[in-house]
Amino acid sequence: MSCLLRTRALSLQIADTQVCNDMQLCIEPGQSWALLGRNGIGKTTLLHHLAGLRANAGGQVFLGANDISGLQPRERARQVAVLLQHSNRGFGASVLETVLSGRHPHLERLAWEDSDDLAIAEGCIAACGLATLSSRSLDTLSGGELRRVEIARLLTQQCPLALLDEPLNHLDFGHQAAMLRLLGEHCVSAGRAMLMVIHDLNAAYRACNHWLILSGAGRWHAGPRDALADPALLTAAFGHPVQRIETDDGPLFQPHL
Repeated sequence: MSCLLRTRALSLQIADTQVCNDMQLCIEPGQSWALLGRNGIGKTTLLHHLAGLRANAGGQVFLGANDISGLQPRERARQVAVLLQHSNRGFGASVLETVLSGRHPHLERLAWEDSDDLAIAEGCIAACGLATLSSRSLDTLSGGELRRVEIARLLTQQCPLALLDEPLNHLDFGHQAAMLRLLGEHCVSAGRAMLMVIHDLNAAYRACNHWLILSGAGRWHAGPRDALADPALLTAAFGHPVQRIETDDGPLFQPHL
C-alpha cells in the first residue's frame, strides 16, 4: 500500500533540542497515528514540518509521490488538512463562514462555493453538534465550541491526510470522546489517514492504531500501537514511571504517583 505521507532521513532541531534524527516514516491509508512525547520535545515542530508549514533543514517529506516543499499552498491544502494547537477567532466570522472556508482549496480561483460545498459544510457542522450555532460569530463561542468549529472545518476540507495538534484542547470529557469517534469515522478509511498530537495515553490507545513516540536527543519510535505500548519504553520517553493496568476492556495507562 502506498504512503500518503513519507519522510526520508528527516532530522529536525530546535535550538539545542534534537527533535528527530534520520526519521523514516510512512503513513498509509487506514492508519491513525498518535504523536506522543513529553512537553517541549518538539511534537508541534515535527507536525508543522510534516504539514509543509516549515522548511526542512535536513531530509524530505513527501505527500504521495511529491516532495512537499515543491507543492504550492493550494495543492498542499487539497492533500493535507491541518488543525493547529491554538485556536483563532478570526475577525467576526460566523461558524458557517469559518467551516465553509475548508472548501476553498478545492475551488477554482475567483470561484464561489456552490450548493454541494454548502451541504458538505452544514453536514460537518451538524456532525460536530454545532447546528444551532451556525450563524453565531466566533467571538461569542466558548473555547470548546470554537475547537469543534475548527474540527468541522478540517472535516469539510475532505483531504486524504489530516494532521491535528492537540484536537482535544478545551473539550469536556463527553466531547473528547465524540470528536475522537468522529475523526476516526471521517479521517481513517481505505483512502484516508490521520496523525494527531495527543497527551492522554488512554485516548491515544483507543483512538489510534499506530504510535510515533519522540524520546529526546533525536530518538524516535514508530509502529503499531501494541508494539509500542510498553511501560518501560513509555517511562523512558516521558521521564516518569508509567504503569500499564490490564482490564477486560484493554489496558489503562497511568503515571506512578
